[in-house]
Amino acid sequence: MKNSRRNFIRNTALAGIGAGLLGNLRPLYGMNTSHSDKLIRIGIIGLDTSHAIAFTKNFNNPVTVPGLEGMKVVAAFPQTSPDIELNKKRLPGYIEQVKAMGVEIVDSMAALLEKADVILLESNDGRPHLAQAMPVIKAGKKIFIDKPLAASLADGIAIVKAAKKYNAPMFSSSALRFMDSVKQVQQGAIGKVTGADTFSPAALEKTHPDLFWYGIHGVETLFAVMGSGCKTVTRFNTPGNDVVVGQWSDDRIGTFRGTRNSPDDFGGRVFGEKGNQLLGPFKGYDALLQEIATFFRTGVPPVKPEETLEILAFMEAAEESKRKGGKPVALPAINI
Repeated sequence: MKNSRRNFIRNTALAGIGAGLLGNLRPLYGMNTSHSDKLIRIGIIGLDTSHAIAFTKNFNNPVTVPGLEGMKVVAAFPQTSPDIELNKKRLPGYIEQVKAMGVEIVDSMAALLEKADVILLESNDGRPHLAQAMPVIKAGKKIFIDKPLAASLADGIAIVKAAKKYNAPMFSSSALRFMDSVKQVQQGAIGKVTGADTFSPAALEKTHPDLFWYGIHGVETLFAVMGSGCKTVTRFNTPGNDVVVGQWSDDRIGTFRGTRNSPDDFGGRVFGEKGNQLLGPFKGYDALLQEIATFFRTGVPPVKPEETLEILAFMEAAEESKRKGGKPVALPAINI
């Protein structure tokens, strides 16, 4: 499986589509907290997700969005994967949308890094994230990597290790982590968290392990309120649903329900010493963009890489539990 994934990245790389729109795009290869008067120039890798459009609209809004002052998306390197049809279909339209917002389309990573101070890695496919992130990391630039950090734990570890080696600030997160209700729990509204149940859509994509594609939203929410320390995962799976039960090292229980036959919705309930807290509703990307902007100014990530890697380990363990017919699977030790 690992060899096939490497061959995918090496042989097909990140094929550009629509020659008329993308020109000669080539595949990729492998602390002052106050607002500055200097413009922070943002570059985007990948334009095959609606996130790239939504984020650009906020950063490039003619009416400055509070908290995003002094930042603008100035350039984008469009990329998509040749075996995800949805992404290929929407890339040309997304290119035109960001161009209309004043973003220059470039045809190489080198050109992007020359024009941008910081990077949003927005490719919808997690498999090439390691190859896409490495030039940015080696250049020492700050990078936000949209969910998932990678499509495997091994690649995620490689990204984090490289970021440490080259002293390149990075973080990755779902926007669900920054919902107001999640922040209230983190700030102690219900005291010590004793358990949690979260839910989100969990649509499947054949190129990714099941939860990596969309279920990660609810898994990220679970870890945002429970914290790290999960030791075993048990998954119950049907065509329309997933229920994944995690047991933490302090014997707390956290569950994630992924739905495929219900209206899209995000939320959950957290149990605490002082009471319970409902999670949701999800109101959009504003809170995430505030965190990204602060990160671009300070270089201080709002999410520890160890927790992000544990999320990947949780989802891989859920995949292994499914293969084993629902047997518990222990999370591996992660050394970075």
